[in-house]
Amino acid sequence: MIAELRRLLGERHVLTAADDVAPYCTDWRGRYSGSALCVVLPGSTEEVAAVVRACVAVGVAGVAIVPQGGNTGLCGGATPVGGEVVVSLRRMNRIRVVDTDNNSMTVEAGCTLHAVQEAAREADRLFPLSLAAEGSATIGGNLSTNAGGVQVLRYGNARELTLGLEVVLADGRIWNGLRALRKDNTGYDLKHLFIGAEGTLGLITAATLKLFPRPRKHATAWVAVPDPAAAVRLLARLRDAAGDNVTAFEIVGRQALELVLRHIPNARDPLAGKPAWQVLIELSGARDDLATLLEQELQHAAEGGLVDDAAVAASEAQTAALWALRENVSEAQKIEGVSIKHDIAVPVSRIAEFIVRADAALLAAFPEVRIVCFGHIGDGNLHYNQSRPDVQSNSAFIAQTGTVNRLVHDLVHELGGSISAEHGLGQLKREEVLRYKSATEMEMMRAVKQALDPRGLMNPGKLL
Repeated sequence: MIAELRRLLGERHVLTAADDVAPYCTDWRGRYSGSALCVVLPGSTEEVAAVVRACVAVGVAGVAIVPQGGNTGLCGGATPVGGEVVVSLRRMNRIRVVDTDNNSMTVEAGCTLHAVQEAAREADRLFPLSLAAEGSATIGGNLSTNAGGVQVLRYGNARELTLGLEVVLADGRIWNGLRALRKDNTGYDLKHLFIGAEGTLGLITAATLKLFPRPRKHATAWVAVPDPAAAVRLLARLRDAAGDNVTAFEIVGRQALELVLRHIPNARDPLAGKPAWQVLIELSGARDDLATLLEQELQHAAEGGLVDDAAVAASEAQTAALWALRENVSEAQKIEGVSIKHDIAVPVSRIAEFIVRADAALLAAFPEVRIVCFGHIGDGNLHYNQSRPDVQSNSAFIAQTGTVNRLVHDLVHELGGSISAEHGLGQLKREEVLRYKSATEMEMMRAVKQALDPRGLMNPGKLL
């Protein structure tokens, strides 16, 4: 098998030495580790297809495949379980086409999100998907997990930013669905089967993405609010006043900010008094009065009791510093140690109820629990994580993950939410999801898997 892969790709693009393979076999959080037969780095869609066909042709069972992009996932979805061929798409990093008249671009799956953003910027356009790992996360991974990030409020998640896909199917055939159309009603919209499928149905090799006019003006503020309910009301007020110019609306609880201040160099608290809750707000667009509009609305909100304090960025450097506080929460948590993580979504109208009830339930069960809550309140997605401050008691707490998950996820389900908003299921939640999806829904998902990957060779042990 390895000899055949080397014949197809060349010696240096098939990794077998333990030290070379190891980085591809552990996830970003260090929670999941596995082993791989080898790691291959194809340089084209045709080479990916050849690899898949070679894996399919081995014996009766074939050899399983794990697609991998930047390996920045948080649920073990891109980590091999044992003996698979890891197909890393990092060499497939070309920008194929930028069409400014059509406001679209076609890129290969191994392009980092940052590279795609820069290519759009060079064409005086915006690709709005934005998240903390954008320097290493790849478009293929973003699409496979239907990534969200901080601008979903205005632009939507990865699914809504995709016009077409190129996919290598589980039998090695290539499906070219790279249509740059916004209207195409000619049957099932097949691209949506692969977006969010975590590589379990096929291997995305390229995508045609939507571009937008590049905003000319930005206004950013870090705002203290009395509680999450006030934050939700402030969001509604801003959207009434500014409409789609509200680009991002992020909530950061005190515990989350304290971790950033403790572990991230040069991080500074923008406000005095250590407020329990704060939101990071960004307005963007073509209007010249966005900064004035934001300041006026915050003043009116303060008069109405929705805002306690605010710091409005007066320069690009100040804007970057405020965003760094939000974007470094996950990194600070990683430095602090292990925690029980939840990536949940509920309707925006029920965000405050979720936080109040979940906090109360967890504190009743685990009085010393530390709750780190932050996330994309504008689209109803919270990262809601728990730990204990000292290592010894935290180890005992982490052993209670099942109980903690049940408290959080049962409430999410009651409120009409999702236990995975943007990180996917991977290995982490493949069993947990069975409690919350109906038997009919699971049967439909398994039927799709059976139809497209009947031998179960695409990313086994993930999602289903």
